[in-house]
Amino acid sequence: MTVDAPADPTERVGRGWTAALGLANVAIWVGWYGPLQILLARQAEDFAPGTGMSKETLLAWVTGAGAVVSLAANPFFGALSDRTTARRGRRTPWIVAGAAGGALSLLLLAGAGGLWSMAVGWCLVQLTLNAAFAAVTAAVPDRVPRLQRGTVGGWLGAAQILGAVAGTGLATAAGGIAAGYAACAVFTLAGVLPYVLRSGDLRLAVADRPAWSWRSFARGFWLSPRRHPDFGWAWLTRFLINLSNALVILYLLYYLRDRLHHDDPEQGVLILTAVNSVTLLATVVVGGVWSDRVGRRKPFVRWSGVLMAAATALLAVWQTWPAAIVVAGLLGVGLGVFMSVDFALMTDVLPRAADRGKDLGVINVANALPQVAAPALAAPIVTHLGGYEVLYLVAAGVGIAGAVLVGRIRGVD
Repeated sequence: MTVDAPADPTERVGRGWTAALGLANVAIWVGWYGPLQILLARQAEDFAPGTGMSKETLLAWVTGAGAVVSLAANPFFGALSDRTTARRGRRTPWIVAGAAGGALSLLLLAGAGGLWSMAVGWCLVQLTLNAAFAAVTAAVPDRVPRLQRGTVGGWLGAAQILGAVAGTGLATAAGGIAAGYAACAVFTLAGVLPYVLRSGDLRLAVADRPAWSWRSFARGFWLSPRRHPDFGWAWLTRFLINLSNALVILYLLYYLRDRLHHDDPEQGVLILTAVNSVTLLATVVVGGVWSDRVGRRKPFVRWSGVLMAAATALLAVWQTWPAAIVVAGLLGVGLGVFMSVDFALMTDVLPRAADRGKDLGVINVANALPQVAAPALAAPIVTHLGGYEVLYLVAAGVGIAGAVLVGRIRGVD
């Protein structure tokens, strides 16, 4: 069943709808993180001999190419879904096509025989799964009223963490590279079916679709901060806080090995990741629900950013293993609240209901771009400008800037 798309939803969504959307989100993240955490690294080990590159360099080039595809694909497919007039709705066709294409691309990766087929396969995974992810994300402002978006955003944040864990588990338990990709492909495709079958997606009437023009389509991806200041400040806030977090985790293994001289740095990273995930899951839904109940967004985003920045600064002045555990827990608390409430805040500042998919895709660039910017910023700091103490102080300063700038958003309490 489909209904015409309103400017702003007013009817609350049920738990079944939220659970189905969350499962679809889990499925997409399984398709991403099974390869990222396990399978691509194993293939890099197999393919590196004879290429003249180390396995680390080969893996960096492949994942970097995929990141570039992701930066462009998310807003592009979001914009296409905004214009879709299919009988099944605006978003559902792209969820189906993206998940199916992602599953096929994962199977293509399973049969990769070298560097180039591996790179092409991973770029196709990024291309197709971003089509599905853009549509899943846009479904929230399409269907969820403003004062329920923190709760739904919290469940979607939890779904991302569960998807990363499930993808890693499937890739590990399958017993081989090809079997791991096949398991992730099956889960990716099956996980979106409950939402597709029961979503009641919103439909765009053919008469309401704007006339096609390549020039206007391309120009639509630029949103002037002068014309839409709240959107601009919200984007910058998300970018800075995500950049701060990326700077913290980028060299975590090297920090434990070279600065703390941990006996088993790889196990240390696993422990810190587990601590961070537990505290994140403990707060991601609670933060969203609390924000909905009090009807406010900015204080939650501001103080979660301040907490994360303070924890990051702690790494610079208290460089011990117990401190690293405390910091991992505090970062999880802050990031959990930030993920759910900032998502709701972003949906509140979207300029036009007709462009939700495209605009959320532009916002999602603020998630991916820090992964590209962090290495360029962190490498010279660690090697030439003061080491890890300076790196974490810079990261804390970047996070504080993001937390402060959320106050420039005027249209949301």
